[in-house]
Amino acid sequence: MSDDNRSNLLGGYLRARRALVTPDQVGLPAGASRRVPGLRREEVAMLAGISADYYLRLERGRDKNPSPQVLESLARVLHLDEFEQEYLLGMVAPRPRPQRRRKPERVPARLHQLLASVQVPAFVEGRAFDVLASNRLAVALSPRLKPGYNRLRSLLLDPEEQAFQQDWTRSAEGFIAAFRKSIGDDIDNPRFVELVGELALSSERFRTLWARHDVRNLDGGTTTVNHLVVGELRLHRDKLPVDDLLLVLYYADQGSESDEKLRLLASMAQTTPTPTRVGPRMAELNE
Repeated sequence: MSDDNRSNLLGGYLRARRALVTPDQVGLPAGASRRVPGLRREEVAMLAGISADYYLRLERGRDKNPSPQVLESLARVLHLDEFEQEYLLGMVAPRPRPQRRRKPERVPARLHQLLASVQVPAFVEGRAFDVLASNRLAVALSPRLKPGYNRLRSLLLDPEEQAFQQDWTRSAEGFIAAFRKSIGDDIDNPRFVELVGELALSSERFRTLWARHDVRNLDGGTTTVNHLVVGELRLHRDKLPVDDLLLVLYYADQGSESDEKLRLLASMAQTTPTPTRVGPRMAELNE
């Protein structure tokens, strides 16, 4: 992708975010003749204290170096939170752009050993949420945590995964926003291009949320899932960075009903062989 196209990431982000801010949120009358969702360009410019012509140049990618003060003013008008403002500032921050030498995402042997030894559902995922390795208990929790699956694709296209997630709407929003954060400016990465293309064609929900340009970290927290065999499970989730990968662990409060159900799943999983290494197809995708 050309540098010109890259530079207009800022324009796309500004357009998407101003469409989400209503006139009443910034103290402006809506008016009967309004033809655009959210704010008009000239309204954003006025509220940010810049000229309408300059703001138009920003949206069209004709100005590549807006000052931090201008971006902070725009962040205030667009009601960006601290994380979103940091993302906005990072779009134009000067940084070296070395030629990327992409390598397949491979799980080191020590992580395979760790997965085999921990007594909770655990797996390793890559930047695009590809499952690269997992233990038996993770697959007992969800068969879509086998190596070779993509968690974002499963969430949006697999009805069983949608039923598994008790709050599917919130999960989809978080995953898609985290996926955009993971991509960053690496927008010509073949794996990202492939996945975005597939989901844009197959999922209306993805198209709607992708157009919002939300960005988030998909951090640890607590989630509730609906397991087909043991029923509802309330689990904590931790994500631990290891090199360029993430180790994800799910666990319940000790002595809780969910903890007892995980123990039942663990006993069931003892007799089920589970592959823990990524298959050749996934390695190929990450070439």
